[in-house]
Amino acid sequence: MNENSNRDFEPVTTNPAPTQLPASVELAPNYTIPIVLTAVAIPIATFQLWAGAGIGIFGLFLAIQTTIIKLEFTTTTLNVYRGSTIIRTFPYSEWENWQIFWQPVPILFYFKEVNSIHFLPIIFDPQMLLICLEYYRPQPSRDSIDR
Repeated sequence: MNENSNRDFEPVTTNPAPTQLPASVELAPNYTIPIVLTAVAIPIATFQLWAGAGIGIFGLFLAIQTTIIKLEFTTTTLNVYRGSTIIRTFPYSEWENWQIFWQPVPILFYFKEVNSIHFLPIIFDPQMLLICLEYYRPQPSRDSIDR
């Protein structure tokens, strides 16, 4: 008899809700939007060459950006990297709110700072993005907004 056969095992879930994340999380790339845009451009180009070419070029541009641009959540900031170089830092203390548009197919991430508004296409793991946003920069409760 194997000694492991008497142990009790807990079921493993594929997407556990984390109670704690590391001090730094880099989001994995997600090529869904660039692939869909590039694929949609082909049939459009058969009817409208310029429209199809424009959509296809935009899809290829997003594919390149997906490869190059990285987002890193830390305990105090959202950092944006191009390759290994940090190009922008967004301290959570300056954020007013954030939203991911068009669930269940997220395509756009919006966040507003005190002095500026930012829109980013979802070119990174949307589930981990939401987990990180809710963990590192939770939305204020509706009651605190109304008061």
